[in-house]
Amino acid sequence: MVIAVLLRVLVSIMSGWYLSCCLPDMIWWRKLEPLLLACAVAVSRFAFRSHDLYDLDSVNFALAMERFDPRVHQPHPPGYFLYVTLGRVLNWAVHDANLALVILSIAASCGTILVIYRLAIEWFGLSESRFASILFLCSPIGWFHGIVALTYSVEAFFSALVGYLCWRVNCGNQAWVVSAGIILGISAGIRPSSLLFLGPIYLYSLRNAGPKRRLAGIAALVVTLTAWGLPMISASGGFAVYFGALASLWRMVPSKNTVFNSSPATSIARACTIVFIYLLSFGAASLAALAVLKRRAPADAEKKHFTIVWVAPALCFFTFIFLQFVNSGYLLLLTAPACIWLGFWASQLYRDCRWAMPFKLAVIAACVTINILIFLESPFYFSYRSVRQFEAQLEDIRKILPQLGAADETLIVSFDSHFLGYRHAGYYLPDYLNIEYPEVNLGEGARVFAMRHRDTRLFAEVPATPYSRFVFFPLPGGDPTYDKYLASVKRRLPDSRLRTIRAGGHDYVTGPTALLPLLFPGSVKVQEQGVYPSLHSWTSDVNRREHPSGEGTP
Repeated sequence: MVIAVLLRVLVSIMSGWYLSCCLPDMIWWRKLEPLLLACAVAVSRFAFRSHDLYDLDSVNFALAMERFDPRVHQPHPPGYFLYVTLGRVLNWAVHDANLALVILSIAASCGTILVIYRLAIEWFGLSESRFASILFLCSPIGWFHGIVALTYSVEAFFSALVGYLCWRVNCGNQAWVVSAGIILGISAGIRPSSLLFLGPIYLYSLRNAGPKRRLAGIAALVVTLTAWGLPMISASGGFAVYFGALASLWRMVPSKNTVFNSSPATSIARACTIVFIYLLSFGAASLAALAVLKRRAPADAEKKHFTIVWVAPALCFFTFIFLQFVNSGYLLLLTAPACIWLGFWASQLYRDCRWAMPFKLAVIAACVTINILIFLESPFYFSYRSVRQFEAQLEDIRKILPQLGAADETLIVSFDSHFLGYRHAGYYLPDYLNIEYPEVNLGEGARVFAMRHRDTRLFAEVPATPYSRFVFFPLPGGDPTYDKYLASVKRRLPDSRLRTIRAGGHDYVTGPTALLPLLFPGSVKVQEQGVYPSLHSWTSDVNRREHPSGEGTP
């Protein structure tokens, strides 16, 4: 039904497009178009919104809304302080962490299409603006990130807005210098990497500004960064704690396969991944870039140079430093310039085509339909089908796992997975003690992440008592990669001591807690009696936060 409504909106846009071409005095339609496009974005995203925290990072953000602590990945470093703060404000109104963050993604998506529409008009014209806007509206990856609780849609909006303001400054409108600096500083509070990726375009735009304006712009940026940076450092526990956590995460993940310590094949593979993500982002419309091969580029050189400075820092980082397919949302930072240029090329193809108007509109409708099908039914993690499968599996696990053992006698061992991993186990089964496999090696030694009552701690020694058994939190079903990984973990344990229960399409592997030191040799100690003091203290801390008056404390 929603798809039918969306198609009707697109038909209305294209019909108005046709009429406005035939009747130039239809100024009212041109004023209505951006609002109609923003409404189409809002409806399409809200109708297909996720109802559970879909990704590992989504849970991190939800936990941070309760207690901000990057050291234990609430959220993961570098903290995303302003994003979490906005989430808290919305959560105060809706009382649902996932819904609050999804609303933020939807609002940012609406803002993005408005900025794309406006900048495309300034660069190329009305026809190009319409193509660019429809490309964003029907982008499968852009659509997905508008329905889940992740930062990438918000970052895409700020990238578009910073790009627009910097273009105005670049054209000599120095009144926007300070505003652009403030928006860039706010963007870094949403995703700190934005400062690295968008800083160059801001500095590039300042080259035509006077010395006083430049100084005022840089000062505005520094003040904005300080305004949220110092509170974030304070909430994190100080400079040493914050930057220690950031360095630990860098060592664990991004630093392992950079251009400086891996073969050139790794960077080539990442470049191919970028191309693949581009194709999935725009579907059939991505072929509009072929127009460049047919025609000389009529756009002026300044727009090309501006775009290169806008996109090059991010593309270089993702090619030579870090990128995974499951993190394809990183590239939404480049959505605005990509949509605008693709809209420009698509408009060229549209004008060059000698077909009758109905056939042209039929081709556009076919491309839109292909993109909608990619979003709805593709096998990739960003499809609506995958979101619904994940939510169904999570709901089954939440019902079945408590039947296998009570929270006071069974602990959960879960895995470092984006989907149905350690974070989902701890968030959606909060009464259980949940520990993450494998343990991590930090500067201070081996540590294990543990969760209980939706609160995270790092332990040097996690007790196995008073629990008698553990159960592995099931990974997503039907994926051979996950099955292979679970099999490798089980090989570390004596098979005779394990028990596998098949229920709800998942295998629940359980065993006695005496086996846990084989999985966590540096962190788990099996005790004969009593509760480890740190665990008791942790439970007391949580109870005090949940019941400040003392009611409900055991």
